[in-house]
Amino acid sequence: MSGKILVLTAIDDELVKARAPDGVEVIYTGVGKVNASAGATLALLVLRPKLVINYGTAGRINAQLDGLVEVAHVVQRDMLAMPLAPRGRTPYSTELDRLSSGFGAVTCGTGDSLVTAGDPWLEQNHVDVVDMELFAIAHVCQRHSIPWRAFKFVADDAEHFAAGHAGAGVAAGQELFWQAVQQIPK
Repeated sequence: MSGKILVLTAIDDELVKARAPDGVEVIYTGVGKVNASAGATLALLVLRPKLVINYGTAGRINAQLDGLVEVAHVVQRDMLAMPLAPRGRTPYSTELDRLSSGFGAVTCGTGDSLVTAGDPWLEQNHVDVVDMELFAIAHVCQRHSIPWRAFKFVADDAEHFAAGHAGAGVAAGQELFWQAVQQIPK
């Protein structure tokens, strides 16, 4: 597969492999940062893609967003190692705390939990949507010098009903995602 596009998504409910166009491979990583990191690392080492794209659903923090959005920046919303480092920063790490794809305009906050209530830190750090895998995938890509992009389908309002709504827009999001992938130069 060397030189092709790799799409990483958490679960098969989010994206059907059979819909992938020629030159695009879909791998399911599992939910959360640990699964995403392990899946991304193995996929990059074995498949050697020219580009990694993450797709998945996201919770909305920025009320103006809807539908499919492209993520420009990603931060860790649940790295809580105070007082060793401020929230969002890995202690004793020289690596970046905010990773950028170079595409899109949205900031995503990744964490191993559903956001079910307001969080002033998210607003203070201009987080637009929240997910559970992107930071890990972007981090692996950065370590292996592979460009990445990410598309998120806003599926809920990141509130106490989030778990019940997370899958509601998956079919609509998948259609929009494949249309966006068709526009990416192969």
